[in-house]
Amino acid sequence: MRLLPLAGSLDHPVRWVAVSELEDPTPFLEGGELVLTTGMRLTADFGRYVGRLVERGVAGLGFAVGLTHAEVPAELIEAAATAGLPLLEVPRETPFIAIGKAVSELLAAEQYEEISRAFAAQGRLTRAALRPEGAHAVIDRLAREVEGWAALLGESGEVEHATSGARLDAVMPVLDRLRRASKDGHPAERPLSSVALSSPGEHVIVQPIGGASRRIHGFFAVGAPRPFSPMAHTIINAAGSLLTLALEQGRTLVAAERGVRSAVLALLLAGEVDQARAALAPLGGRLPEEPFTVLAADAETLEPLEPRTFTSGGIALVEEVPALAEGPVGVSSPVAYGELGSGIEQAGRALEAARKTGGGTVRFADLAGQGLLALLDPAAASAFAAALLAPLNEYGSRADLIESLRAYLTANGHWDAAAQRLGVHRHTLRYRMKRVSELLGRDLDDPGVRAELWIALNSSGPGSRRSSRS
Repeated sequence: MRLLPLAGSLDHPVRWVAVSELEDPTPFLEGGELVLTTGMRLTADFGRYVGRLVERGVAGLGFAVGLTHAEVPAELIEAAATAGLPLLEVPRETPFIAIGKAVSELLAAEQYEEISRAFAAQGRLTRAALRPEGAHAVIDRLAREVEGWAALLGESGEVEHATSGARLDAVMPVLDRLRRASKDGHPAERPLSSVALSSPGEHVIVQPIGGASRRIHGFFAVGAPRPFSPMAHTIINAAGSLLTLALEQGRTLVAAERGVRSAVLALLLAGEVDQARAALAPLGGRLPEEPFTVLAADAETLEPLEPRTFTSGGIALVEEVPALAEGPVGVSSPVAYGELGSGIEQAGRALEAARKTGGGTVRFADLAGQGLLALLDPAAASAFAAALLAPLNEYGSRADLIESLRAYLTANGHWDAAAQRLGVHRHTLRYRMKRVSELLGRDLDDPGVRAELWIALNSSGPGSRRSSRS
């Protein structure tokens, strides 16, 4: 728009654009507007004009040049700078209507983004409600959406489920108020209310959960360190509706389906594949064809797979490994139903590795391909290496003992090959290995000793394979 900032900070939010040539437009303003003027009635006392705008809380002032004034008056710039009012110079080529349209489009885009985010959040809450955990999954999802905490309370105020960091000390006293509010007046005339609590660094909303009979079935509370935005209120209300539906339907069906899936998994592990298929059929589920792959992950991560394949207790059986966006995932090698136990173990080991590396998908085949070192705890292996190799590291300045030992083990004890690798005479290498054996007090011809030394060399120091992989 070629607007030129002349004074004040540009971090004020703009709620609308107002064009006015009045000496005092404030009776017609609400605050938060960008006021545009040509200044045709402003000839003196700019300080008073600016003071009125600041007192009304306008977002800023745009002053058009090239009409009444060839340039923005210096007195106006000084008054705006003193009062901290954002002042913009509007060139003659930029019509006020263009500024108004631009602000209107930006506000509409912001509102559309808010609505889109709210719809997306409601979709995630709905998917959570369809999970076996039902209301508990909705509470977990709600806490993530508001970037705070959430809790589900029973009819008597007992905590049924709460996320980490839930602060319920201030919630309990308001439950009686909500109960009394629900009983006052005719149920058809008075909807169930909610209570909002606010303190420095903590904002909480408590809502009762009721069905068609208006009878309270429980409560839920949600808290965040900052005030809730309109979008957050929309999400909270959506969560309340989903929680009401979940509690109305009851937990019996969910528990029964979970029990059936657990029984199906037990049948598969026992080798009763036909019986497992028959038991799963009433739920509308299916078992993958052999060979299949076992996935291990948190239940929420596997949630998108539930309509398409068999899942139970953090385990999923798939014919093709899908791309999962959330959380660490362990993937087994392809197995048949007779190898299901092995597949679950492989997926579990791969999941442990995925959690150690901070998430993502880890395949057991890749984990196994890294060799024995991948199965060792890095801290324990490093401590073992430091203790075993300490005599060599402390032996004066002869750091070549470590590299000579590495070359000797890499060459599988062949003197000529190891000496050539190091660029020394084989007698020199023999002398070094004799010194290594004396310092360590170990027989280098013993295969067990060689294995321990190989693990130690590859678990510490800049030359270790583990370090290079990192």
